[in-house]
Parts: sequence; structure tokens; C-alpha cells
Amino acid sequence: MGGESMTHTAPRSGGSGTGPVGGRTGQRLSGLAVALGLVLFLGGFAWGAVVYRPYTVPTSSMTPTIDAGDRILAQRVDGGEVRRGDVVVFKDATWANAPMVKRVVAVGGDTVSCCQDGKLKVNGKEIDETYLPQGTPAEMGNFPTVTVPKGRLFLLGDERGNSVDSTAHLTDAASGTVARSAVDARVDAVVWPMKGMLERPTGFEALSTLSSPGPLRTITFLVIAGAVLVLGGGAYGPIAKRAGAARARRESAAETAGAR
Repeated sequence: MGGESMTHTAPRSGGSGTGPVGGRTGQRLSGLAVALGLVLFLGGFAWGAVVYRPYTVPTSSMTPTIDAGDRILAQRVDGGEVRRGDVVVFKDATWANAPMVKRVVAVGGDTVSCCQDGKLKVNGKEIDETYLPQGTPAEMGNFPTVTVPKGRLFLLGDERGNSVDSTAHLTDAASGTVARSAVDARVDAVVWPMKGMLERPTGFEALSTLSSPGPLRTITFLVIAGAVLVLGGGAYGPIAKRAGAARARRESAAETAGAR
């Protein structure tokens, strides 16, 4: 014939052929990652909505733990679960009948008084309140020993000089205490600004065990892990497509060079 070469180069499987981008295994894993990510992401949000309630704190009575305007997440709990040192959200008719945030310092059967050496005393033990502003006494003035009735709580704000708390209701029939049933939730964290989980009130450990933190950390992990899986799985297709196109260009250039 004309002496020309009749050799044809077969297309390679990794080039710009019609095969699925990234391969079937990669696509299946990508889809599985997206599906699992959606389950974790939406499940985490759903769990959080069931367990937690958001509140905006209107006053500075809990400074420096919680400032005015801070956004908090409080775990829905039964009043019977509340322990010393917990920061709770409650509503009582004699306390303006509006949601309030205070710290539980004594429970039913306890005796509480102030101040000796500038410290609160519960059941005869001086409490080291590390959450108070440094150098601040437990109270601005003394108050007599109060015996907390069964099923009730004695509550104080962390800003002791600017808090309408149990000390302001000592002349009430219940000596400033609030029923456990008035508690709606226990504060777990300040989420805006992002101060994180509340400090554990270790000064009460000698009296009894403290409350365990709620599942907020687990919920946060599930939401973040879900978002990462959704984004990673969704990005697989475009990344694989770009990688395949780049590989096809390299192979095409190599074939062109080999045909010369």
C-alpha cells in the first residue's frame, strides 16, 4: 500500500471513556458517607432539640459564669435530679413568675448560712466557690442559718452583690427556698459567646457527688462528624472527575508523543 502504519492505539480504561467517574466502589462509598453523615447530622440536631432548651439570660446576676445577654443551653431535667452546685432555670410565682437562672447551694435537709471567713457554710462546711469573681466574699452581708425544707432548694446568683436570690426572700414563708418541682432545666453550657461547658462546682464534692454533664459533647461530635461525612462524600464526585480529566489529558499527550 503506501507503506503507512495501520497500527491503532486502543483507548485506556482510565481515560475520558464512558466509565463511571471514580469507579463504582468509590461512588458507593461516597453515597454511603453522605447517607451516614445525614443520619448523624440530623440525628444530633434532633437529639439536642429533645434534650436541651435555649435561653437568653437577661441580667448579670450570674456574672462571671453567665453574663447578661449570654445564650445558654439547659438540659431538661426533673427537679429531683438537681444537686448542690447546679445552675438551674426555674420559675416560681413568688420570684416574679418568670424564668430565672441561679445556682443551687443547698438542698432539702441542709443548713446554710453566711458568712464565716467570707465563705458560705453548708452543713457546717465552708464551701470553696471557685466560680465567684476572685477575691469576692460569698455574700455582701451575713444572713442567719436557714434549714432548707424537704423537697426545696436554696439558690444564689454568682454575682452576690447584684442578685435577687434566696437571700432576698428570707422573710417568705419558705425562707427563700424554691420547690424542686419549679426547676425546668439544668444549665450545661454557654454557647454564645462560646464560653463552653460550665465549670464543675468542686467545692460541693465533700457533701455529695456532683451532677454529671449532659450529652452536649456527644451531640456536638455527632453533628460535626455528620457534616464532615456529608461534605466529604459530596466532594468525592467532582474531585474524582477532575482527577480523571487530568489523567486523560496526560494519557492523550503520551499517545500523541508516541505516535510521532
